Amino acid sequence: MKTVLILGGYGNFGKRISESLCCISEITLLVSGRNITKASQLIEKLRPNALADLKALALDIYDKDFESKLKKLSVDIVVHTCGPFQGQDYSVAKACINAGAHYIDLADGREFVCGIGALDQLAREKKLLVVSGASSVPGLSSTVIDYFQEQFAIIDSIDIAIAPGNQAERGEATVRAILSYTGHPFEFFTDGQWKNVFGWMDAEIVDLGGIVGKRWLANVDVPDLVLFPERYKVKNRVSFKAGLEISFLHLSMVAMAFISKLGIVKNWAKITRLIVKMSNWFIRLGTDQGGMQVLIKGSDQKGNAKSVKWDLYADNGIGPYIPTISTIILVKKLILEEVQPVGALPCLGLYGLDEFDKYIEELDIETNTTIDKEKING
Repeated sequence: MKTVLILGGYGNFGKRISESLCCISEITLLVSGRNITKASQLIEKLRPNALADLKALALDIYDKDFESKLKKLSVDIVVHTCGPFQGQDYSVAKACINAGAHYIDLADGREFVCGIGALDQLAREKKLLVVSGASSVPGLSSTVIDYFQEQFAIIDSIDIAIAPGNQAERGEATVRAILSYTGHPFEFFTDGQWKNVFGWMDAEIVDLGGIVGKRWLANVDVPDLVLFPERYKVKNRVSFKAGLEISFLHLSMVAMAFISKLGIVKNWAKITRLIVKMSNWFIRLGTDQGGMQVLIKGSDQKGNAKSVKWDLYADNGIGPYIPTISTIILVKKLILEEVQPVGALPCLGLYGLDEFDKYIEELDIETNTTIDKEKING
């Protein structure tokens, strides 16, 4: 009987992971956070349909005694959802290794995810799996590209976009992470070389099709921008953009980025709570329809031009579940001992697109694949 600990288990992503994992029998699920009342309330909500043994727990990752408390719990798997990860160190992951627990996080911070390999030797010595970025990026995005990669002899470009619906629930940690690089420069690979762009700038309207349609998108800093050029031997470009559904809200973010670029405001993350509160004034505008797109272009084995476009669409409030799916799949694989510990690494190549497709059958999520401009499913 394995014990799974969710750090931030009642948060925006944590509660959705807890909801899924509580349906697994013969495990103990610990829902933790700084607020024991919120953890207990979620436990009571989940209990009627739960197969797992549920327990609420007060636990703070910034507590100086965090590691000793973790060791006393004798957990097998720890899921870290307490973002933002931008600026965090690896103290939580190290504590998990020292406690003999597998570690998975939902980080999307470039430096955090790409640097997790620093713990590889420690993880291997303990025969543990330590995974960072088990979320939409780079977990799901890389899984999609891995699936279609064999159709290409050469990949020229990879363009990824995420566009949530305005009514989708937003977590404060996610907003804080975005604001931390709004208007700040970061490198991305384009025209076959590394260049600087600025977070939440270079706004453009892109037609994502389906229920999402045309949306404003802008530059977003994610691990994919660093990991994918080398992993897929991309010749020209790897880009990642995201956007807000309501035009004036999106363009307000672009204006904030410009102000930050000028040095007038250095870090918008300091007023995250105010911005989240203000954004909630407009929560009834727009829809809960969101989507994700991965567009791969290059040439096939015969030298002919090749393109694959993978689209995902979600509505009815399902959108916020998508960033949790990579983590849920990996936790279940660890419980069933279907994945071998391989040290510390970004979430790349650890599960297949077929596993993702099987999971979303239970959710109101649609995926379509278009190859060489011909839709083959969906």
